[in-house]
Amino acid sequence: MKTQYYMHTKWAGKNIIFYEKTGSTNIDAKRLAQEGAPHGTLVVAEEQTDGRGRRGRSWQAPAGKNIYFSMILRPKFAAEHASMLTLVMAMSVARAIRERSGLETGIKWPNDIVVNKKKICGILTEMTLEERAIGYVVVGVGINVNQQVFPEDIRETATSLFCESGRIFSREELLQSVMEAFEADYETFLKTEDMSLLRKDYNAWLVNTDSQVKVLEPTGDYVGIAHGINEKGELLVERENGQLEIVYAGEVSVRGICGYV
Repeated sequence: MKTQYYMHTKWAGKNIIFYEKTGSTNIDAKRLAQEGAPHGTLVVAEEQTDGRGRRGRSWQAPAGKNIYFSMILRPKFAAEHASMLTLVMAMSVARAIRERSGLETGIKWPNDIVVNKKKICGILTEMTLEERAIGYVVVGVGINVNQQVFPEDIRETATSLFCESGRIFSREELLQSVMEAFEADYETFLKTEDMSLLRKDYNAWLVNTDSQVKVLEPTGDYVGIAHGINEKGELLVERENGQLEIVYAGEVSVRGICGYV
């Protein structure tokens, strides 16, 4: 079922589509983009039955509890800059959650929002190329808002605003705050088409900064100290031997030495 969805923000002037129930807002957004949906189209769902995260992981998506949305962007910049939109959205979500809840919020590079060392939001960015140029980018976001119980296999690493505060939150108001923050951050990003102007703020949100992390990559795992991101959004990690590694998200995962963060 598809209806219109309304928000009382500047984003209300955009094309906003609401589904009571869908498989994946990212899949819906990609289909709509292929059909010609304009830049800024927002796809919102009350329930997802086939939500996905990075590297094909599933995302728990109960009805009426959380926020599930995907945004269609049609940027004019080079394709290699698109991955940084994940970081831009992460900043916007982290800021909105802190403003609405008052909870200490951080970013686990590159795309997880955490509260009290547990994941509260995941972000998945997907891109389509047309003749070596960006056809469209879809940025999908899932935020745990009022969910009270989590499956046993993720109970130690996942949380929600309700679990951390004991309060019920307006999902519409939180989504409004996310979109307002993203509009501002996206405009800043477009000035340089990289993280140059946002790098300082992003690193301030980053829970890994100056912390020992374990980098898991196909060629082998290693331990080092994270020193924040560079202007391309890549994580700088100093190995135990002093060698500085530039970590690109791709198929690489970064975890805390003793657990998820």
